[in-house]
Amino acid sequence: MTTQDQPSVAEPPTPAAPAAPTPSRAGSLALAVIVTCQLMVAVDGNIVNIALPRIQSGLGFSPDGLAWVFSAYSLAFGGLLLLGGRASDILGRRRMFVWGLLLVVVASLLGGLAPNPALLIAARAAQGVGFAFAAPAALSLIAVTFKEGPERARALGVFSTVAGLGITIGLILGGLLTTLSWRLVFFVNVPIGLAAVFLATRQLAETEKHPSRPDVVGALTSTAGMTAVVYGLINASSAGWGSATTVVALVVGLLLLAGFVVTESRVAQPLISLRLFAQRARSGAYAIFLLLFAAMGGTYFLLSLYVQDGLGFHPLTAGLAFLPMAVAQFGTARSAAKLIPKYGAKTLIVTGAALMLADSLWLAATGPHSGYLTGLFGPLVLLGAGLGLGFVPLNMTILAGLAPKETGSASGLLQAVQQIGLSLGVAVLATLYGGSLHGAQHPDRAQLADGLSTAVVAAAAFSGVAVLLGLLVITRPRPKP
Repeated sequence: MTTQDQPSVAEPPTPAAPAAPTPSRAGSLALAVIVTCQLMVAVDGNIVNIALPRIQSGLGFSPDGLAWVFSAYSLAFGGLLLLGGRASDILGRRRMFVWGLLLVVVASLLGGLAPNPALLIAARAAQGVGFAFAAPAALSLIAVTFKEGPERARALGVFSTVAGLGITIGLILGGLLTTLSWRLVFFVNVPIGLAAVFLATRQLAETEKHPSRPDVVGALTSTAGMTAVVYGLINASSAGWGSATTVVALVVGLLLLAGFVVTESRVAQPLISLRLFAQRARSGAYAIFLLLFAAMGGTYFLLSLYVQDGLGFHPLTAGLAFLPMAVAQFGTARSAAKLIPKYGAKTLIVTGAALMLADSLWLAATGPHSGYLTGLFGPLVLLGAGLGLGFVPLNMTILAGLAPKETGSASGLLQAVQQIGLSLGVAVLATLYGGSLHGAQHPDRAQLADGLSTAVVAAAAFSGVAVLLGLLVITRPRPKP
């Protein structure tokens, strides 16, 4: 079947009416509960990182051990997303949402009370497990709660906005709470998570379950493969791409994922239906997401270092420095839902990726005399605008035309792709950044600026390929006869 024969998946159909009905109060409350989970995921990805120096001194972590505070979470989260997405289809989306958040609450409480490094690392891993089941359920709940078209576009706009704001909130809140006690960065999840669970049981209706025989081989190969790939990418950012550990982890992970694909093509009830890749628009949207998350993750990682090491910002001030990005993403994500019916998903996806390309090219001109206003403010606005414009139509393209029993799997796969993209971007840009410093123990501002301008060329490449894919694989819907 050609791409032209499948307009409903390539792009969400243009609605006949210019505006959808105003969502009910119940729908707004349900959306607020759902996006709370996404806010927690986005905040948690940064709030703990800000507290790492205090955690190290407080519990006596070794430098290598401290890295596992980040890695344990990333491995558990990234490794179990595919399984978590399928579990929401089989066992119920609200159930997985509630169970996942309850595990996050318990893990956060244990992390805040941890008396030693081992318990803290275990708590971080448990947080990752909880979010791996709750996050796909949240996105899947949007897909089955809000009708395809303007109503879902608005919901996804809010979802994307919260994700962007959560990153900045995590940095700011992390700086504030860490000044009081590093344990507060864990305890803050407890009241928020409990409130979300309480409201979920009252505002979210349980969706239809789709019982099936467990795909044990698929679950094992996907979890092991994803874990190995994420670990390999994490290791590459510190030990390098030539490290034996990096090479072995990536090769083993890719072989396991290849075995997973073969398994899924042969079983009657797969963990991930390969039908998700049958239409090239959806496959292309997944690929574009991976590339844009690689560009975003790597750029964000380097800028968070540069504003502190190169510009001398305090951690709290560094968090505030990212507000222009959050504001731009907030505005464009809200606008995207209204622009899609007029201009189409393809136009917004390509424009969003192009803005991120422009952001990287601007940063590539960073020099030792570039200040925040002259060198970073503009690129941050472009980055936020690109994220807001691109992510809403990408989400819609992936979720369009799916049967209810497939939404959890599609959501889990989407977030797994995003996690790999983040890890890939950090690994590639961190390698280029570190290499350009030529082993300097205390690099000056000129060296740091040179490292930033060199590394972001990779982010430009990621975004540039995303622009090309958007032009080639996302098609406009045919006019109805």
